[in-house]
Amino acid sequence: MTVKKAKIPASKVVLDQKQIDAIGLRLKRAHGQLGAVVRMFEEGQSCNDIVVQMAAVSKAINTAAFTLISENLKNCLIEDQASAPEVTHRLQKLFLSLA
Repeated sequence: MTVKKAKIPASKVVLDQKQIDAIGLRLKRAHGQLGAVVRMFEEGQSCNDIVVQMAAVSKAINTAAFTLISENLKNCLIEDQASAPEVTHRLQKLFLSLA
């Protein structure tokens, strides 16, 4: 007989309006950059130019994700001290998903 572990619910995003605006702006910028990359690709522009723009999109998305995680790190760590190993594992997975 196997015992199922209780699934730890993901933390709800808790941000103030300034943080929401900053992360939203960064994501919108990345969205626009990605559209430009698609157009560049379809127009047959140079590989170098496309890759530079792809790197900019990647950096913008990663920065938004790291900002979101770091702004909510306190909430993640405080939520349930009894589940500290699970919280640590979840945070490691989040950070590694961005690596």
